[in-house]
Amino acid sequence: MNKDANQFPLLALRGIIVFPSMVMHLDVGREKSISALEKAMMNDQKIFLAAQKEVSMENPTHKDIYRIGTLAKIKQMLKLPNGTIRVLVEGLYRGEIVRYVDETKEYTVDIEKVIEIHENEHEEEALMRSLLEQFKQYIKVSRKVTDEVFSTVSDIDEPGRLADLITSHLAIKIKEKQELLEMENVKERLQYLLDLISNEKKVLDLERKIGKRVKSSMEKTQKEYYLREQLKAIQKELGEKDGKTGEVEQLKEEIEKANMPERIVKVAMKELDRFEKVPQTSAESSVIRNYLDWLISLPWTAKTKDTIDINRAEKILDKDHYGLDKVKERILEYLAVQKLTNSIRGPILCLVGPPGVGKTSLAKSIAHSINRNFVRISLGGVRDEAEIRGHRRTYIGAMPGRIIQGMKRAETINPVFLLDEIDKMSNDFRGDPSSAMLEVLDPEQNSSFSDHFIEETYDLSNVLFIATANYVNNIPGPLLDRMELISIAGYTEIEKLHIAKKHLLLKQLKENGLKKDNLQIREEALLLLIRKYTREAGVRGLERQIATLCRKAAKIIISGEKKRVIVTEKTLPELLGKPLYRYGRMEEEDQVGTATGLAYTPVGGDTLSIEVTHYPGKGELTLTGKLGDVMRESAQAAFSYIRSRVEALEIDPDFYKKYDIHIHVPEGATPKDGPSAGITMATALVSALTGRAVKKEVGMTGEITLRGRVLPIGGLKEKALSAHRAGISKIIIPADNEKDIDDIPKSVREELTFIPVSHLDHVLKHALVEEKE
Repeated sequence: MNKDANQFPLLALRGIIVFPSMVMHLDVGREKSISALEKAMMNDQKIFLAAQKEVSMENPTHKDIYRIGTLAKIKQMLKLPNGTIRVLVEGLYRGEIVRYVDETKEYTVDIEKVIEIHENEHEEEALMRSLLEQFKQYIKVSRKVTDEVFSTVSDIDEPGRLADLITSHLAIKIKEKQELLEMENVKERLQYLLDLISNEKKVLDLERKIGKRVKSSMEKTQKEYYLREQLKAIQKELGEKDGKTGEVEQLKEEIEKANMPERIVKVAMKELDRFEKVPQTSAESSVIRNYLDWLISLPWTAKTKDTIDINRAEKILDKDHYGLDKVKERILEYLAVQKLTNSIRGPILCLVGPPGVGKTSLAKSIAHSINRNFVRISLGGVRDEAEIRGHRRTYIGAMPGRIIQGMKRAETINPVFLLDEIDKMSNDFRGDPSSAMLEVLDPEQNSSFSDHFIEETYDLSNVLFIATANYVNNIPGPLLDRMELISIAGYTEIEKLHIAKKHLLLKQLKENGLKKDNLQIREEALLLLIRKYTREAGVRGLERQIATLCRKAAKIIISGEKKRVIVTEKTLPELLGKPLYRYGRMEEEDQVGTATGLAYTPVGGDTLSIEVTHYPGKGELTLTGKLGDVMRESAQAAFSYIRSRVEALEIDPDFYKKYDIHIHVPEGATPKDGPSAGITMATALVSALTGRAVKKEVGMTGEITLRGRVLPIGGLKEKALSAHRAGISKIIIPADNEKDIDDIPKSVREELTFIPVSHLDHVLKHALVEEKE
């Protein structure tokens, strides 16, 4: 290339590049720059313009200034009030700094003119046309360049000048403009500029699309906001709270009034925000609304004040329940401890007993006596873990578990919570609800009970849990370990008679619209009703029979036959029909081969007559009467013991070779099982083989071993009651059961003689008559 050497003052530009043939205003304020302008004006008004590499640099050195720039002529200068100088310059040609002559007061440099290189005119012409077309398209998408600029540009014939002018109007980086300024080859410059414009046009197209999208979104949001505000104004004007906006406001008020813990308030407000954003027609909207309703309706802080007054509690329990002295005593002890500790904590009570003995009503009485709300849930048949812990909020129709539902009904955080029929829970592929109950009943865990629906932990530590069950064996071990059992065996005939007179009859008279004068049931009729028309440990069946009598009496009175109905022992069968049940009575005379045993059944005690006969045969032992495996084993043990004691018992040593023996327990349709008939079977066997009769007034119960030892049994109270009812005066019991005699009601105890025994020899001594018949 050809270059002419010249010396000119240098003006360092910040963020601006001046191209040849370009006229531009510059504002100059730096001392060196002003000095350079003044020096240029004193000579031929020419100045060299080169850009700084870093815009922010205040005092650049020669290393910080690009070597290629533009020699320009100063057309005009104007001093501004703020001390800066506005100068109008016109680019003449490209130049390259050869060396820096002076850097003290201003920069003075030697430059050489840069000569443009032209290769192929036709290629340059083609590139010019493409460049103009691209620039035209660029102007359409860019708002920074006017159509007048295109008219000016399109009149230029010189390819280098065209490239420079278009570059000056492009919004590209300084570095890219500098590269174009430094390109000597015009064809390369045109090609590079064409690529730049093409890229810039794509970027501008994308920006425009994004802008439209943002604008559309903003317009939609503004429209929704405007409509929502209008709806609020309309509802406020009408005084209504309809629509989702009003609903949200109402829910917000309810959340503030619900006295929730701070962590729950945060959760509720977060869900409320979601509820407001979700469309009302969406399924999610109803799920969130349901969840918020549950959070609001649950008690979080509301509680009743405990009034633990032992004397008052005792009066309430005595008023509501007759008998059950030991049970009531245990409950009062429990309440006394709570009074001293000033909190309802400690063991979970579990009332165990047959149906109808008053387990549920006892729990109600406890709640009444300590001034707490009462809530009951039935666990019978529950086999899904979600029944206890609730469903997860992943589908419509999800609900909390029964515990949380019960707390909602209770409306306080400290109710008496009855878990009814806890022994009837089951499990299957849907989980084990009894395992979920462990967290509820464990005092160490229930302060942070987790329900799948609520998700947040709920405090159950203030709740007094009471469970009920019919059979202890059906309660899972880990669950049983967390509860204290209180056994309610059932009522005696005397207790049932009192309950019928004082409670059931008065209740049924009221429910059937009768007065005391309309119906009277004599005591002997009630006793017959208890013995022959019901067979139960509780009093539900008895209440149903009394209700039947009330209905019969109501019909008689309404029809005008009588104004007053008196039920006696004779008229009872006329109203209720023939007796439904029979109960064991003692034998009228001493019998050989027949002994009276005492049995325990789920509906109380009963007598069991065991009959033994023998006849010529080969020593076969036959057992009949639908006996269970344990009872059959007792018979085998008694038979083996007798064979080992033939001499002492004065029995033919070869009896087992000469005779077949048949043991039968009457009422063969009723399943019978248990070990306590052991000594009764042995006594009946000895009586049949020796010919000595069994005393008619003696009843017995006890398990036998092969050595003749008598082992303890259960249910002595019920068995004693059945013996008393049957007219038996003496009961042979295992010596280890002597401690249980105190559980038997005093009135029954006084009319029975208890004979504790530890060996079968003692049993035979008291049960058999002295001489053979």
